[in-house]
Amino acid sequence: MRHRQSGFGLGCTIFGILAILPLIPGPLQGPFAKHVLVMVLLFASMSQAWNLLGGYCGQVSFGHSVFFGIGAYGAGMAVVKYGLTPWPGALLGAIIASIVSLVISYPCFRLKGHYFAIATFAIVEIFNRLFMVWYWVGGALGLDYPIIEEGWRNFMWYETKTPYYYGAFALFVLVFSTARWIERHRIGYYMRAVRDGQEAAESLGVNSPQVKLTAMAISAFLAALCGAFFVQYNLRVDPPMVMSLDMSMRFVLITILGGLGTLWGPLLGAAVLIPLQEYTRAIWGGLGGGVDLIIFGLLIIVIVIRQPRGLMGFVSWVVGHRARARGRG
Repeated sequence: MRHRQSGFGLGCTIFGILAILPLIPGPLQGPFAKHVLVMVLLFASMSQAWNLLGGYCGQVSFGHSVFFGIGAYGAGMAVVKYGLTPWPGALLGAIIASIVSLVISYPCFRLKGHYFAIATFAIVEIFNRLFMVWYWVGGALGLDYPIIEEGWRNFMWYETKTPYYYGAFALFVLVFSTARWIERHRIGYYMRAVRDGQEAAESLGVNSPQVKLTAMAISAFLAALCGAFFVQYNLRVDPPMVMSLDMSMRFVLITILGGLGTLWGPLLGAAVLIPLQEYTRAIWGGLGGGVDLIIFGLLIIVIVIRQPRGLMGFVSWVVGHRARARGRG
């Protein structure tokens, strides 16, 4: 009970700090700093969506950019093609992403380990090529947003990023609260049981195919919502922008850096990678292309060697060390 209360208190503290970040005077008031904060929350949310499947359930997928892209196209089509607000398009895109995830996952889950991961690589390429030639969704040119009225109704602003930040914050709270609920309930225990040993879990009565499909559907739904936010923030979408192996790998690596199968690992990973990526690009421009990935690769190597549990492993070690020091004192 005490552990649950401390976890709830930590979550409230983190949410509270994030809620007031844009209001703190100083360097965070600049438009570029707010852009970085928006991207941190967005990629933390997306990585957490992936973490539900890859971290908690142990099914390493490199195809989540497909669901991210479906959500982006859902909101984009609603605005560009039909003149609607993005909200129904985002919801419809998330539902379609969940259905698509079930259709493609049912045969893929018959594969295990590396074979499943390789199959998800192929899925990204298939959907990328499909959307590149599908002219109803804009083909290779993608969709460019028209100039429409600002406000929450259209979820669009031209001169400030603060509303986008709070939109990303709301998405972040939704995704992380969902992960927290799953972590503490029966489905979460089933997912971790499948991750730790599918045969052992099945011998205890766990329906592993159903658990994996449930995890995939929830993960895809949340990933699509992140994609819908992404297109509203960028005001355009095309297949290479959202449905690419580069985008999928980013979600995976952020989670590995922060800590697989942990609640706050994706936030820690995004808080390291995204500012690194954005600031190296801003400081060095074209000369800085790939520098962030080099540094990030070195970080991953160090993490894997020294602490396979990621940054959350270091945090747990520090907290445990301090607790032992207090106990001896």
